Amino acid sequence: MATSVLIIGTGFGGLAMALELKRAGLEDFTILEQADEVGGVWRDNTYPGAGCDIPSPYYSYSFAPNLEWPRRFSRQADILRYIREIVDEYGLRPHIRFGTEVTAAAFDTGNGRWAVDTNTGIRYEADVFVPAVGQLSRPSIPNIPGRDNFTGSAFHSARWRHDIDLRGKRVAVIGTGASAIQFAPQIQPDVQRLTLFQRSAPYIAPKPDTTYRTWQHRLFRLVPAVQKAERFGFWSFFEISTLGILGNKAIARAGERVALGHLRKQVPDPALRAKLTPDYAPGCKRALFSNNYFPALTQPNVHVETGRIAEITATGVRTADGVHHDADVIVYGTGFTAQEFLAPIKVTGLGGRDLRENWSEGARAYLGMSVPGFPNMFLMYGPNTNIGAGSIIYMHERQARYIRRLVEYLDTHPRRYLDVRTEVEQRYDTEIQQRLDRSAWTSCASWYRAESGRVSTNWPGLVSEYSRRTRHPDPGDYRIVSLGAS
Repeated sequence: MATSVLIIGTGFGGLAMALELKRAGLEDFTILEQADEVGGVWRDNTYPGAGCDIPSPYYSYSFAPNLEWPRRFSRQADILRYIREIVDEYGLRPHIRFGTEVTAAAFDTGNGRWAVDTNTGIRYEADVFVPAVGQLSRPSIPNIPGRDNFTGSAFHSARWRHDIDLRGKRVAVIGTGASAIQFAPQIQPDVQRLTLFQRSAPYIAPKPDTTYRTWQHRLFRLVPAVQKAERFGFWSFFEISTLGILGNKAIARAGERVALGHLRKQVPDPALRAKLTPDYAPGCKRALFSNNYFPALTQPNVHVETGRIAEITATGVRTADGVHHDADVIVYGTGFTAQEFLAPIKVTGLGGRDLRENWSEGARAYLGMSVPGFPNMFLMYGPNTNIGAGSIIYMHERQARYIRRLVEYLDTHPRRYLDVRTEVEQRYDTEIQQRLDRSAWTSCASWYRAESGRVSTNWPGLVSEYSRRTRHPDPGDYRIVSLGAS
């Protein structure tokens, strides 16, 4: 009997797992999706200007290139269309159960299977459990005093309120991360006043975007190697950039010069430029690409506020200096709960151990996928698999390959389950944390770090290293337990 697999989520990670199984001829899998359509973050993030800051030839599945990308850095609608086309092309829809939110999952040592409870009341069972809920799926709204007193409209950018007309409104934007630098320039021309509350300035480099012409699409179809060469070029660029984050000072300085030169060119006012100059080491926070963010901030209806927010009032935002900033609308561009892996799902492993308690000091997993005491559970986009530069889809494909090979192992070794050895995971985690301590990510506060200071999100190496380390699973890393044994 084939090993059954249960996947949670239809973002790029969950679909990478499903596609890996499908392409290997393994059909016994089911995908649970809480929404009514596929797409993950690209379904949910519909704010003005939403798009990817990684070039599309690289931000796509290696085995399914899109020869019709309209531009190098594609927008949300085009990425979502690509996802839907892939799902249909590979016949994944019959495997998906839409409108199904997972509430709990527990491993049964009696039958060596996972029992997964859902909001529909239906319980699913499978030999292998693959959560692919991502690190950037649950919006984070800071607990600012008085937040609930605001009488205007307020929403997170990942849950954009398209029913609210911002024209002529005074809009307060809290946060200056990857989303804000995309939607702020889009709404700036329409609003009466845009007040941007910035806690720290991001490094922003020029965006080498371009619209692909008809002749280029034709060339991609006739000579696929051309697009592959572009993909390889960006893969190489981001690998080199990662070296700067990991400690290569020459590369870090080069990236800093590019970003600060871009700032000087686009922001002539020295006072505003000082506000927009980062005060931390390059790479500590995610570097961004934009050609229109800085110009938008130079417009007369924009104010960049760097003072600490003291409270939100009924009519706006008050900063620590006592100044009140009137607002009709507040938009939170404050990121996601990246440290709360798998929340709010209750996951129970061997001996009744709770995954949340297991991770009380920070999430950790061998190769970002396997947790001791939680047999046959393999995470997609788990702890320490995020990257500071490059395409996360590359990482998804390597994780899916690793898990698929473990599924094939279980196929040939029935009535067994795999539980990663505690000493293997501990040795791995010690190595990862020691390497992270030498990276730029520990030099400042960011969403990469937990309150304890532990970095549970990022991979401390090149993606090529991760590909090598996950190419061939070693059964010796796992306790191989026969049903009926302990």
